[in-house]
Amino acid sequence: MYVHDSNVLITAKNLYYGFDIVPGFWNWLESDAARSKVCSVQPVRRELTTGGDELAQWAERNPWFLLHPDSTTVATFARVSAWAQSGGFTPAALSTFYDAADFYLVAHCLAHGHTLVTHERLSVNAKKRVLIPNACEALGVKYCDTFEMLRREGAAFGLRDSL
Repeated sequence: MYVHDSNVLITAKNLYYGFDIVPGFWNWLESDAARSKVCSVQPVRRELTTGGDELAQWAERNPWFLLHPDSTTVATFARVSAWAQSGGFTPAALSTFYDAADFYLVAHCLAHGHTLVTHERLSVNAKKRVLIPNACEALGVKYCDTFEMLRREGAAFGLRDSL
């Protein structure tokens, strides 16, 4: 299963997969979510719904896309937290990591062996921000970006007839 960081969905909406130009992307997400191939976690909801825009409406219409932490995920919280605490990150970086959805995304993927989809990039010297790829590398969690996920899944979005 592919678990989406909010930046994937926000960037898709704002840049290359706007609801008005590539509705097939959003339909694909809904279809694959129904088949338990893609999802996100409930803490991402806050990041998706703050804008009150089309993405917020989409998140409200698809609450089943946003999974609640289960006992298996909760059991990994200590391991993710221990890694973060030992990483030399600033207190502000740690606070942001725990308050944002990133902590839950990493824990969920670690617990379930899922792949985390994010646009963040690995930066081994980062200390002012806990980056998802850094956590994934350290904890053995698979991760990729949107385009790699779409290629792996064979997704393709066609043009609407203009006639």
